[in-house]
Amino acid sequence: MIPTVRLTITCTRLRNSVQWLFFAWIMYLGIQFGLFVRHFTSGGQTPFYPRPPGVEGFLPIGALTSLRHWLASGNFDTVHPAALVLFVTFLAMSLLTKKSFCSWLCPVGTLSELLWKLGQRLAGRNFTMWSWLDVILRSAKYLLLGFFIKLLLLDMPTFTLGRFLQSPYWKMSDVKMLHFFTHISATSATVITVLVVLSLVYKNFWCRYLCPYGALLGLISMASPLKISRDSARCVGCGQCSAACPSLLPVAEKTVIRSPECTGCLSCVNSCANAAVAMALYRRPVPPWLFAVLVLGVYALGIATGMLSGHWHTSLTYADYRQLIPQLNMF
Repeated sequence: MIPTVRLTITCTRLRNSVQWLFFAWIMYLGIQFGLFVRHFTSGGQTPFYPRPPGVEGFLPIGALTSLRHWLASGNFDTVHPAALVLFVTFLAMSLLTKKSFCSWLCPVGTLSELLWKLGQRLAGRNFTMWSWLDVILRSAKYLLLGFFIKLLLLDMPTFTLGRFLQSPYWKMSDVKMLHFFTHISATSATVITVLVVLSLVYKNFWCRYLCPYGALLGLISMASPLKISRDSARCVGCGQCSAACPSLLPVAEKTVIRSPECTGCLSCVNSCANAAVAMALYRRPVPPWLFAVLVLGVYALGIATGMLSGHWHTSLTYADYRQLIPQLNMF
């Protein structure tokens, strides 16, 4: 039993380490991209830094547009190819390793987890919504997802999508996203502040109720062969697995967790002293370290495929950015 406990502790630390290393990497890319943009807004007076393609991970709606256009026309977007590569990679992660992007890599998920743990420490607990209100609020992210799917996948013809992907707005969408954070409006600041406060009180408020990206990944993850399973013969009914679940899933009452809310964070696995709960492949337990390897392996494979196939760096040139960035407010 001691080796099992030590292993789960190690894997808990592994996930937290992966989360914060990835978060630090995202911050580094953001700073580098900010310096890249600053070079053009200063008229070339500040040093030039290469543009990091990884920032395109913050363009999921545009990536959904380019995915739809790619499937319909066969043309891979060359303006923000990394956005599509990352989007498809995260879809693949959900299909193969549950909604692990949310609990292992997503910077918003990392901050959300930090906030509810901080709130738990400050107040001694987190709060839960009334069950009827929780169901209503959780439908919001699916309604938002449905809106984007109807608009981009069903209503817009391929020709219109192609024109959008060649528009100045799409070309500068990453710069506009940067300015959302660096030139934040009073309205945006107020909304973010409210979300931060709610995230201190309720576990993963944004992820649970409002994130359409997470809703999509969750629905796809239901087809994953990997699922949290509980061995009723080993289970002593302590309920620690349910109490540990940040998605508030009744792990102790189920044999297999099929919910789209499961993020594959392994919190329930780590909480079980009797090894009755495990991430399992068709009911066969998968060691936590191996699940971590699979999560990172699928991510690395997706990025490597994009790079090696030539679908990673933008086709926009230095001259394009020199012309478009000073005109940003016109788009």
